[in-house]
Order: sequence, then structure tokens, then C-alpha cells
Amino acid sequence: MRFNVVLRYIGMVMLFFAAFMLVSAGIAWVSGPDSSYYPLLLSALLTILLGSFPLIFVDRQEQINSKEGYCIVVGSWLVACIVSMFPYLMWGGEFSLINAWFESVSGLTTTGATILQDIEALPRGLNFWRMSSTWIGGIGVVMFALLILPSMGRSKKMLSNVELSSMAKDDYHYRTQRIVQILLVVYCGLTLTALLLLKMAGMNWFDALTHAMSAAATSGFSTKNLSVAYFNSPLIETILIGVMTVAGIHFGLIYATVSGRSNNVLRSEVARSYLLFLVGGSLLIALSLWMGGIYGDFFVSFRYALFQFVSLVTSSGFATADTNAWTSFAIVILIFGSIVCACAGSTSGGVKMNRLLLAVKTLRARLKLQQHPNAIIRVRVDGVLQEDEVVHTAMIFIVIYVLLILLGTLFNTLFGTDLETGFSAAVACIGNVGPGFGAVGSMDNYAGLPAVLKFSSTVLMLLGRLEIFGLIQLFFIKWWR
Repeated sequence: MRFNVVLRYIGMVMLFFAAFMLVSAGIAWVSGPDSSYYPLLLSALLTILLGSFPLIFVDRQEQINSKEGYCIVVGSWLVACIVSMFPYLMWGGEFSLINAWFESVSGLTTTGATILQDIEALPRGLNFWRMSSTWIGGIGVVMFALLILPSMGRSKKMLSNVELSSMAKDDYHYRTQRIVQILLVVYCGLTLTALLLLKMAGMNWFDALTHAMSAAATSGFSTKNLSVAYFNSPLIETILIGVMTVAGIHFGLIYATVSGRSNNVLRSEVARSYLLFLVGGSLLIALSLWMGGIYGDFFVSFRYALFQFVSLVTSSGFATADTNAWTSFAIVILIFGSIVCACAGSTSGGVKMNRLLLAVKTLRARLKLQQHPNAIIRVRVDGVLQEDEVVHTAMIFIVIYVLLILLGTLFNTLFGTDLETGFSAAVACIGNVGPGFGAVGSMDNYAGLPAVLKFSSTVLMLLGRLEIFGLIQLFFIKWWR
């Protein structure tokens, strides 16, 4: 494997990040300049310097192999997390080394968990950098860079295949460059729509932009300590529910629906199951809150239930209420939603509705086979016959996913967290959801966790964002043939 080629492509990604740092520095300059101007500017210059060396000393290569493709994608994510720390560390404040790493990884993986106890104390430039990093991470560090990279032939396809979820690729029937363009058009269109609607709903331009970027990325980063609860606006909540719901649908289906194609959202079995899951779960939670006396009115209960359930299922993590005070039944449904999450091909994390639907159908097929041993029963999703390898891979993913949650829970409780906090933190981090319950609830943060748990949480975030196998395979390259 040619490590110099890997470093060249990682250098390109670093230059891409430097451009966003410069934009953030520009916002800091317009705002005063505020105290984040020089940290952002120096971080951008340092990132440009580090990213330029491989481009200067390594010749351009048109083709890469599978080993190099995995190393470029995973290496780009890891380096991006390190580079994203620079502005935090240079600015100081609450950002110790481990806190800066946690905030960086949480942003890029769109987990949206934070160690900040006073978000509103951040200057605008640094707050915009937080949103920029999570917005880049929403669509994918490498997918963003692929749009601006020169033609690379099969190499571009290799990199996009590693970046995209394995469950998301079947819905695309275009060349790689076209897929990248569709992703960016839908993503930017959704962000722009959210920006205009939030501004019309009463937010100022800065809050509207940052919350639009966070909602489209299903991140949940906010500029307010109380998250969306700060605005106390049913209209803003309704807009964000709509944006988060759309962001949880396969971007290829969104494009097909808008462009009037036949394979649209309404005809997708996965999308319909996802939307039904959102409505059904929200109603059950609302009934539990109303009957439990948490809120005196059913419609008020449904308002808070719908927002919180959509927020967690789409792995956004915005909050309008303290869910620690909710009924046990509501908390169980919220945790289940945090495990499943939305659709493959979206900016959401979690197991994905595609795999849950495939698992349910596989189980049903197995039960039928027990009754009729000689029958030939095949599993179909959206009318497409699923190959045995696809079913097998999905089942292995679910098993490993659950095992990682259990390991994360054991590790968290080993270092002093209670069971509710430890389990929900593991679920929230590997699912890139953000808030859990207990000490890491919707109105709390991860600042109180020991440094070792902050680091282990970031490992779970990266495993979840790279869908487990993408990160694990990096450590077994020598086994590849």
C-alpha cells in the first residue's frame, strides 16, 4: 500500500477544512472581531501548511486500490477530528485537550453531545465553526471533498463506496459523480429551506443559519444552553420537526420525489415504515405523558413527545423538555428510537430502519420455514429480492452493534456512572444521537464524565458514524488479500 498516496488525499481534505476555518474567521471578524478570530485564523494557516506538504511532495495518482481507499476515508475522518480541535484549543475556555477532542468528534460525527456548560459564552466565530464541522460531517468528510476533487476515474467511486452506508447504495442508479452531486444538492437545498423558514419564524439570521445547518446534519448542536427550548415557539419546533424528518430519509428518494420520479418517498416501504414509526412512537409517548400527569393536556403532551421522538429517531438530539422527568414507558420508547434511528442514505445514525425492516422480514421468513421446511422463502424489501449476503451482513451488523452498546455500558459503569446514564450514553454515542438519560439527559451534557469515558464515548461515535466495519477494518489491513 502506498502511504504517500493516502497522505496526499488526506491533505486535500485538510485544505477543505481550512477553507471553512477561514469562513468562520471571517464571521468572527465581522462580529467585532471577537475573541475567536485569531484562533480560527491561526488554525486555518496551520491546517493549510499541514495539508499542503503531501500535495507538494507526492505526485498525483489517478487510481487507488481498496486498501488505500479505506485508509483515505478512515484516515481523513481521524485527521479531520484532530484538525477540528485546533480552534478550540487555541481559544481555551472550557476546552482542555480531552474536551476539545470530544467536541470535535461529536461535531464531525453529528452526535451533537457537548462538554460545554455555557454554550452562549462562545464567540460567534467559534460557534459557527462548531456548526461548520457538524455540517461537513453530516454528509461525510470525504463526500464533501469529492465534489471539488479533480477527476479520479475509479478512485472516486472507491472512496464514495467506503463513505456511503452499505444499506444506502442500492437506491442510487447513477454514476459516482452524479451521486455526489445529488447528495450535495439535497443537503444544501434542505439547509437553505430551513434557514429561510426559521428566519421567517422569528430567529435572527445567525441562529437561523446555525440551527438550519445542525438540523440538516441531524446533529443537534445549538447556540443556546437550553437548546430549542430557549425559543419556546411551536412554529420553530414544527419547522425543525419537518427538517429533521426529511433529513432522516434517503437523500436519493428525496431527490427522486422532488424531480417527479417513480421511486419516491411514498412508494418506498422503508420510508413509509420510518414515517409510521415516528407517528406511532410519538402517540404512545404522548399518551404516557398525559396519563402520567406530566402534562395536563394531551395536545401539549403530543407537542413535546413528537419533537423529542423525532429528534432522537433522526439522531438530531435537539431538546425542548427535560426527558429525565418523563415516565419510564416514554423513556423506553425514546431509547428504542435512539437505537433504530432513521433511514440509510440520510444523515442519521443508528442501526437504520432498513436493517430493522430486513431483520423483521428475515425473522418472519424463518418462522414460515419452520412450519414449511421444504418451502423456498425469500426476503424482499421495497420489492427487491435481498441476497443472502446482504441479509447476513445486516444481521452481523445488528449483533455487533448491540454488543458494542453492552460493552460501552459495562465500561461506563466500571468508571462510576449509574446504569441509566451508562447505558443511555452508550446508546446515544454509538447511534450519534447525543443526549441520553440520567446525568447525560436532554438538558444536561457530558462535562461531568471522567476523561476516560469522554474518550471511550468518542470511540463509539466514530464506530457508529463509520458503521463499525469502516473503522475496524483499518486495524486489519495486513489481513486483506
